[in-house]
Amino acid sequence: MGKYFGTDGFRGEANVNLTADHAYKVGRFLGWYYSQIKHMNGEDEPARIVIGKDTRRSSYMFEYNLVGGLVASGADAYLLHVTTTPSVAYVVRTEGFDCGIMISASHNPYYDNGIKLINGAGEKMEESTIELVEAYLDGVLEVFGRRWEELPLAKRDRIGRTVDHIAGRNRYIGYLISLGMYSFKGKKVGLDCANGSAWNVAKSVFDALGAKTYVINADPDGYNINTNAGSTHIEVLQKFVLENGLDVGFAYDGDADRCLCVDEKGNIITGDHILYIYGKYMKERGKLLHNTVVTTVMSNFGLYKAFDELGIDYAKTAVGDKYVYEYMTQTGCRLGGEQSGHIIFSKYASTGDGILTSLKLMEVMMAKKTTMSQLAQGLSVYPQVLKNVRVTDKAVAQADEDVQAAVAQIAQKLGDTGRILVRESGTEPVIRVMVEAESEDICREYVDHVVNTIRHKGHCV
Repeated sequence: MGKYFGTDGFRGEANVNLTADHAYKVGRFLGWYYSQIKHMNGEDEPARIVIGKDTRRSSYMFEYNLVGGLVASGADAYLLHVTTTPSVAYVVRTEGFDCGIMISASHNPYYDNGIKLINGAGEKMEESTIELVEAYLDGVLEVFGRRWEELPLAKRDRIGRTVDHIAGRNRYIGYLISLGMYSFKGKKVGLDCANGSAWNVAKSVFDALGAKTYVINADPDGYNINTNAGSTHIEVLQKFVLENGLDVGFAYDGDADRCLCVDEKGNIITGDHILYIYGKYMKERGKLLHNTVVTTVMSNFGLYKAFDELGIDYAKTAVGDKYVYEYMTQTGCRLGGEQSGHIIFSKYASTGDGILTSLKLMEVMMAKKTTMSQLAQGLSVYPQVLKNVRVTDKAVAQADEDVQAAVAQIAQKLGDTGRILVRESGTEPVIRVMVEAESEDICREYVDHVVNTIRHKGHCV
């Protein structure tokens, strides 16, 4: 884990631990670094870097500072304006950009923001480049065979330019529409856009495919992103689907790289349900390469039970769609994702894509001529209790012998009737303790036992 960049970019409260100065320096480094690589390869063209942002008020501040840094270093900055994270990845990989930047803190509240870096293949930036960015931020950059106290500024005709590239976002919308294998005519579909990036993309796609589209939380004001809206507040969409008699509903997060679903009865369709539904659909059609679905260690115990019954193999990665995608590229697997709704269809995208996910679920509904609730039958979700414990030192707390003994004791008690998972947060000073078992009471009892051990040993803040 980097000093500034975690599993999902450089994230923090705007102008507190993620500042405008940070953004300018990130732009300075990326503009210079990719221009240098081009010059070393004999190319006399400036680096081309594309930027998207979500609807947070601070996103404009970060966008302008990133652009300032990029053009000062001689790169050309192409602006997609408000758009989704997967659209930035799509534009990078299909239009030959050197890299992409998405300004978003995903599902976090409006006062947070983040900088996500995407490499030239449309994938999350490799650690080696992120480490160079962090070294420059700390003033200890060594690259290309020397130490750099400061980066040279571009001069005269080498200063970069800014290009309005909203056409790139429009091409992405067209790409999503082209993936629709069935008409959605006659289907009433609810979309919760979280007052975020999906607000000016999702409806266009569903309308074009013939759905009768009902949209909520598509009126961003800079402050209401994710506020009682979207995939982190799925209860809003549940109520909306039932009140309006909709066939299905889809909820996105702030940058629309994740999707959760609500069936016609108001039940939540989690990321695990989505992996179950589409994994089963792929296997039935002989499309599930290696007969494997890629999950994370946070996927529900019930999902694995259901896959066992279907004869589908599964892999488990660390939490983070970045790690899911890495495993998929290494093995050639086509489907993977997280319980939170980050689902990757590697044939069609290099990142999680919430709108694409909703289209693929619609595809199964239309192909099977059935309801979403019927598609989800066969997956019994085990009760799960998760508690976050704020600690002074994550590594020390987790390595404590008494804590490890408590975890081992619970694992032994659960046997093959459930599981316990204790892990460090990638972005906060927090230990996450999760238990899945046959009843919620058992889950709570076992989680509390481990949490109390952590507290008793003095690790809590």
